[in-house]
Amino acid sequence: MITIRKSEERGYFDHGWLKTYHTFSFADYHDPNYVQFRSLRVINEDRVGPGEGFENHFHSDMEIITYVLSGSLEHKDSMGNTSVICPGEVQRMSAGAGVTHSEFNPSEKEAVHLLQIWIFPADKNLPPSYEQKFFDVKGKTNQLRLVASQNGDQGSVAVHQNALVYDCLLEKGKSLTHELKPDRGVWVQVTKGELVLDGNVLKEGDSASAEKGTTLQFSSNKETEFLLFDLA
Repeated sequence: MITIRKSEERGYFDHGWLKTYHTFSFADYHDPNYVQFRSLRVINEDRVGPGEGFENHFHSDMEIITYVLSGSLEHKDSMGNTSVICPGEVQRMSAGAGVTHSEFNPSEKEAVHLLQIWIFPADKNLPPSYEQKFFDVKGKTNQLRLVASQNGDQGSVAVHQNALVYDCLLEKGKSLTHELKPDRGVWVQVTKGELVLDGNVLKEGDSASAEKGTTLQFSSNKETEFLLFDLA
């Protein structure tokens, strides 16, 4: 069974410098039907204005993945890491026993558009750690490309959870499938275009979940990008 969650059903807040959609309950937004999906706790779609950002703040016991869609995001943390995350790069920060970090848009002209993703780790109080990798656009064209996994398989970033995170750029008229094993669940998040999932049309910002084992059929009406989370 596939459950559809439309973009406009998400929590939305306009803070001026930050425009944000919350797929799952977060901060002042609470929906008892969408607190988490398996180990997937947060998908926030953020647009941060030029020169703005999140001041230094604390996290613990969470796998945090940052996926930039356009623009760039500057990161600094208490582990000593400093970086700028751009489209094509995936950052993983394991907060573990505790870490502080800040995130800012270094541009004076354009907003940064990103997804911030939180996944519960399998174990608590792990040593904090950090990883950032670049993935060429060719690797996700008309195929599911692994960008995060428990063991860092296929060059992906490594998360402390039995989770597989894929991205994909599906060209107009192309199709692919994904086999869902009986003991796992899938969450699909569309970031651009129009995705057809088993006959259901998903537009930018829409998402869908599926469980109980099936082969999912994906096709596109126009160039489309999406993330797929395959979770224990």
